[in-house]
Amino acid sequence: MLVTSKELFKKAQEGKFAIPAPNFIDLESLRWHVETAERHNLPLILALAEAHIGENITLEDAALVGKKYAEEAKVPVVLHLDHGTTPEVIKKAIDLGFSSVMIDASQDTFEENVRKTKEIIDYAHPKGVVVEAEIGHVGAGENYENHETSDSQYTTVEEAKKFAEETGVDSLAISIGTAHGMYKGIPEINFDRLKEIAAAVDTPLVLHGGSSSGDENLNRCAVNGITKINIFSDLLVAAKEEIDNNKPETYLDIKALSKQGMQKCLEHYYAVFETKEA
Repeated sequence: MLVTSKELFKKAQEGKFAIPAPNFIDLESLRWHVETAERHNLPLILALAEAHIGENITLEDAALVGKKYAEEAKVPVVLHLDHGTTPEVIKKAIDLGFSSVMIDASQDTFEENVRKTKEIIDYAHPKGVVVEAEIGHVGAGENYENHETSDSQYTTVEEAKKFAEETGVDSLAISIGTAHGMYKGIPEINFDRLKEIAAAVDTPLVLHGGSSSGDENLNRCAVNGITKINIFSDLLVAAKEEIDNNKPETYLDIKALSKQGMQKCLEHYYAVFETKEA
């Protein structure tokens, strides 16, 4: 069934688990993620990043097929626009039927981030769509050799609390040490900061940059206040490893192995995040 994340995140907060948000980059990966969720009878957040809209998938196709599979699924499925930076694209996703959108103005000033977030909320909420925003900034894994070299900006408790109060945002992405993509070094997660923010803010907290962050790190995040964790790069790596290990002979072999690798990866993270039925 197609749902928003509102009730799912409440259950995740109460049950101390996280829900995976695997990015899909084409219609095949979209279907594969839903199949995995149904096989394990677990909730799913289907995430399409604005940056991935283009040659492999259009926003219109993502909405059409995403809604179809979500509505027909036997488990709760959220259709989410990830890292939306263009207001026109975010609003179009809302109009096309996405049940959740993210406005990412994390590199703007605090005041501008609040203004942009409220603009999207004012458009989304009357249509029954939930909104995620980010305070602090999750940088790139390629810039991460250690905490000192990272281009991430850690979220402060004061900023998180003030932002949540001023915007009324439905979920809040925070920066506590992860980065997007694959790491050059080993991520250092600030679990004390996570616990402080979780204690100060009732808004569900989400984590970006889950790939290659380490199972122990991600499990600790999931059971200590994070309700959603984004996964993308690890899905691609898993697909490539499956292909490399099995020497496909045809295009259909490549697709079958890609599916197998991505689904194994998502299954793995369901276990790591201790995701429960919803």
